[in-house]
Amino acid sequence: MAACSLYTVQSMNSIFHQKHLVLYTNTANTTKRTSSKGTKRSSLSIIACSAGGNAQTVVIGLAADSGCGKSTFMRRLTSVFGGAAKPPQGGNPDSNTLISDTTTVICLDDYHSLDRTGRKEKGVTALDPRANDFDLMYEQVKALKDGKAVEKPIYNHVSGLLDPPELIKPPKILVIEGLHPMYDSRVRDLLDFSIYLDISNEVKFAWKIQRDMAERGHSLESIKASIEARKPDFDAYIDPQKQYADAVIEVLPTQLIPDDNEGKVLRVRLIMKEGVQLFNPVYLFDEGSTVSWIPCGRKLTCSYPGIKFFYGPDTYYGHEVTVLEMDGQFDRLEELIYVENHLSNLSTKFYGEVTQQMLKHSDFPGSNNGTGFFQTIVGLKIRDLYEQIIANKAASPALVAKA
Repeated sequence: MAACSLYTVQSMNSIFHQKHLVLYTNTANTTKRTSSKGTKRSSLSIIACSAGGNAQTVVIGLAADSGCGKSTFMRRLTSVFGGAAKPPQGGNPDSNTLISDTTTVICLDDYHSLDRTGRKEKGVTALDPRANDFDLMYEQVKALKDGKAVEKPIYNHVSGLLDPPELIKPPKILVIEGLHPMYDSRVRDLLDFSIYLDISNEVKFAWKIQRDMAERGHSLESIKASIEARKPDFDAYIDPQKQYADAVIEVLPTQLIPDDNEGKVLRVRLIMKEGVQLFNPVYLFDEGSTVSWIPCGRKLTCSYPGIKFFYGPDTYYGHEVTVLEMDGQFDRLEELIYVENHLSNLSTKFYGEVTQQMLKHSDFPGSNNGTGFFQTIVGLKIRDLYEQIIANKAASPALVAKA
């Protein structure tokens, strides 16, 4: 039997089902809404009908501040699933969405409720929840998870305006990345797995200068002012989300060079929450032990200041976690296979897959240190989680039939 749902839709809040659409104007109950710009918009009713089925989109959340490596992580993740991620064909050239054969990556900046001018007039930053539409975010992520297409808004980073919406169809894997994927409890509950990129202030400043000056033409003075203006809201609304993450990639200055101020060598920690369904933390040598390892020698070339690994149990915001840490950087990526060989629970499909992925994207930022290494590992773990979810769903009808 077909199941139907009735939605009341505005131009920026549309939900569609891929299978069957019935559109009609409800003349008896047409409403008018006032947008943020003061214009009146008629609402439209949509009946979305589905013939059923067990297909469901797996939803991954990635949280981080601006300029903290989300885009690079997304490229590594989509590569693990195969196929290049590209903007929607024939759509807005300034779209923030990336689509591949398996994944769709949505930038949560698209749910800004205020454009750049509106934020300036109201004296709020994009990090402030008041500048974002969490109701729409929840409705559309839930719709996609349930197999329904949506008309998602677009925030134009070039003009700072809210562009007309774009049609997003439910993918096998939906990644929502941005400032607030774990802020709203309703959205958080939709996530099958969540990651937080936790970049220290020193490292963040260096990265943001590189990105905003080189790619967006911002001046050093404007970048410094932006960081200072954002910090109170970051501390209040963004940073607390890491307590909810299933995995945290923490990037810190090195401890191998005393009083290092350059920030070129990084200490990176992969913090993995225990007890997460379908997720087994990676371990070094012996699961549950505490290990400090300096692998430099005949099988791994290390220039100054070398490489040091640490592995062991810890607590993080009251949760039991496993921590894998790498301080230093690789000289020769092909030798990474030596380190990979001593790690377990990597969720690889063949020997050396982590090393292969790292070599494949050797030109990506962080490919010679723990940021790229741990991003690749988390990507493989997400692939494994997705495959387990799909396998469990496929097995469920068979179990019901036997019963």
